[in-house]
Amino acid sequence: MCDTCGCGDTRIVPVDVQARLLDANDRTAAHNRAHFRRRGVAAINLMGSPGAGKTAILEATARALVGTWRMAAMTGDLETARDADRLRSAGINATAITTGSACHLDAEMVHHALHSGVSDATDYLFIENVGNLVCPAIYDLGQAVNVVALSVAEGEDKPLKYPVMFRTADLVLLTKIDLLAALPEYDRSAVYAAVARVMPAPHVLEVSARTGTGIDAWLAWLGQLRTANAMAAGPQPHARGESA
Repeated sequence: MCDTCGCGDTRIVPVDVQARLLDANDRTAAHNRAHFRRRGVAAINLMGSPGAGKTAILEATARALVGTWRMAAMTGDLETARDADRLRSAGINATAITTGSACHLDAEMVHHALHSGVSDATDYLFIENVGNLVCPAIYDLGQAVNVVALSVAEGEDKPLKYPVMFRTADLVLLTKIDLLAALPEYDRSAVYAAVARVMPAPHVLEVSARTGTGIDAWLAWLGQLRTANAMAAGPQPHARGESA
């Protein structure tokens, strides 16, 4: 149980206190969002269960984008900087955020990390959230979009069991599809139907970080995001010397 937000448990955090925490978070998230827009940074909140393949997808993305768009990342975990280390090895400017006992990132953690090495010369900032299908969906970080990684190994019913996560998603990456050969009972139609029931505008891409399947479609989606993000930012130049 997260001891910073209570995860909706009023026995741990009274409702009025929780509301005030979320209000403060939303103010900081708005500040982060303005920061990203001024600098033309497309910020992506990447969420999913532990082991869903979030880090592997970012590694595959880095391999595919080498020499083109510039990537940075923040990785959230209760302990260790292992995911950030992996991403740095893949050529990504990565900052680790260790949350201690918090089961999610919040806007203040992201704001603090912005001062720890995320360059203004960045096209995409991937915020790899703590592995969890509950708490991360509640906290706005200032991102442009939410992406949820859902591996085929998790089964078809996770969108129905954790609807808030998928309800806030702009895209679902159905990951590890190279494992389908070992999962003959997996029902693709069931997972698509589950996503459609809870996601306002259902959008699913099937990907495999190991084989590269679907990575081109993922990159095309990122390209569309960057174009939309640039249009939203307007003609203002980057405020290089401005404090975040």
